[in-house]
Amino acid sequence: MHYRDVTTTGEYLARLETGADWREEIESLARAEDVEAGWFNAMGAVQDAEVWFYDQADTEYQSVTFEEPLEVAACVGNIALLDGEVFAHTHAVLSRPSGQALAGHLNAGTVFAGEVYLRAFEEPLVRSHDEVTDLDLWL
Repeated sequence: MHYRDVTTTGEYLARLETGADWREEIESLARAEDVEAGWFNAMGAVQDAEVWFYDQADTEYQSVTFEEPLEVAACVGNIALLDGEVFAHTHAVLSRPSGQALAGHLNAGTVFAGEVYLRAFEEPLVRSHDEVTDLDLWL
């Protein structure tokens, strides 16, 4: 297990802009506040979504696109640096009007309405390639 003690440097609340990309809005907040490490929670709704699932056997992301309005019932993630750029690792549980849940790595989604809470940490998190999982993980 890898872990570290973190020092909180700021806490932010943001309303995401309708029509913008969900993950890019979170990354934009992090860049605006010079956040290179953090944890966030969010909720709201998207007009569409691209959700990724990591196939552990093939070590590749599988993409599924939903061209429909979805509720963002829960969204959680972290901010880290990936190849020197701010990256919001975003997971979400999305729901259809029927209550059917869809979940995974939220790569993209067009914001209908969204609210985010971001807690920033002092020391940057840097993602680098992990040979075992073939993923970019932080230490």
